[in-house]
Amino acid sequence: MTSELHEAAAQGFSSAAASYEEGRPTYPPAAVARLERELHLGPGRVVLDLAAGTGKLTALLVCTGATVVAIEPVAEMRAVLERALPRVRALPGTAEAIPLPRGSVDAVTVAQAFHWFRGEEALADIHRVLRPGGGLGLVWNDRDESVAWVARLTEIMEQHRGDVPSYRSVAWQEAFEQTALFGPLGHAESRHVHRLTPDGVIARVASVSFVATLPEPERERVLAEVRGLLATDPETRGRADLDFPYRTDVYWAERA
Repeated sequence: MTSELHEAAAQGFSSAAASYEEGRPTYPPAAVARLERELHLGPGRVVLDLAAGTGKLTALLVCTGATVVAIEPVAEMRAVLERALPRVRALPGTAEAIPLPRGSVDAVTVAQAFHWFRGEEALADIHRVLRPGGGLGLVWNDRDESVAWVARLTEIMEQHRGDVPSYRSVAWQEAFEQTALFGPLGHAESRHVHRLTPDGVIARVASVSFVATLPEPERERVLAEVRGLLATDPETRGRADLDFPYRTDVYWAERA
């Protein structure tokens, strides 16, 4: 299954599942409420959380009362989800080959992942599993770089990205522009703060796919540079807890 994924996702997330769970934020109530409203989530509805990772969004979807199915291709990430949410049906699979029957779900959500997909193929298979009138919701937590130390953190990481896909490139939107399978994308934005220890910030950086796949000496140099930033920046030095700010983007579209 992981052979079908981008190499950075397959290797990075398999080795960094624990760091991902420790360092990545959940999603703000306003974002979840928007998904709940636009996708009509609630008791009697079935929602597929696609590329569910360690279950950050999955757990919040369960709270809507909907029946939740999680699909995650990376076994190490899926194992974390299964331990945390044993009542959620969790399956291996990819967005381009969803292991569910036609017309079997009322809604599909994708958190922090659509930019990894082969967009047109993914939308075709999402359309297949959705019932008529169903909807697709996408959500991303994006670092708020109006805060100086977060901007510097991004600089440290991004020099190692290479050609790894990024949500910020908005290339993922091209698939929606080239298909008649979904209506226009709606969009809403909210703010979110993740309180972390300095070690949690290190885990946040270590969970980034292209950092996790670096050769060990280079990876350790990146994490050492982050430690140095946290120890010296006026906003972070000497702090036991840090507020890591995010801008959360939610998109939704109805199945045509």
